[in-house]
Amino acid sequence: MIPSTQELTKKTTEELLEESLPQAMTYIEYREMVGQLVLEGKSTGNDQTEALIGYTLLNHNRMKRWDKTLRLSDDIITEVSKLDKKRTWVVLTESWCGDAAPSLPVMNKIASLNSNITFKVLLRDENIELMNRFLTNGSMAIPKLIVIDDATNTILGEWGSRPEQAAEMVKIQKNSPEGLTPEFRETLQSWYNKDKGKSIANELLASLLLK
Repeated sequence: MIPSTQELTKKTTEELLEESLPQAMTYIEYREMVGQLVLEGKSTGNDQTEALIGYTLLNHNRMKRWDKTLRLSDDIITEVSKLDKKRTWVVLTESWCGDAAPSLPVMNKIASLNSNITFKVLLRDENIELMNRFLTNGSMAIPKLIVIDDATNTILGEWGSRPEQAAEMVKIQKNSPEGLTPEFRETLQSWYNKDKGKSIANELLASLLLK
């Protein structure tokens, strides 16, 4: 039996986060990095396939649109303003991740509303040991958001890799004979566009923000 990552190291998850955070990017730095990768015809990670490079370009354009058009509800804005404790939000992602394109702009928009929230970005494949502490159904699914209490350095919760309705759509499609086809991926992105970030924002608020 192959030992798990947790068994191979004596480091706590909190220690792994503490080691990783100095290398984390701000959202602006991440967006600038992805933009530069697009200019160079590259993606994040060691695998520089045509597909991943194409997804990076697609996500870059989608995130630019989300950054410009995303509007949070008055209820979300009011609730976010109530947070009076320092929190760090750190998200594990990669430039080619389709679910990250709508999710990261929502996270950033929420964090920008309250100075008590510090939002940071880490690349999954550069932080595999940390990623293995936050698996989704045994998978290194991204984006994965981790919420940390700055005062105690404790982990308050996690979110990802998709809002519940999108996750159910993917689950059903995976069990179909066709699997996750390019056509389904377009359907999923259409769902994100129609939802306008509401599901992501509401789930983040309910499960993470006000703990």
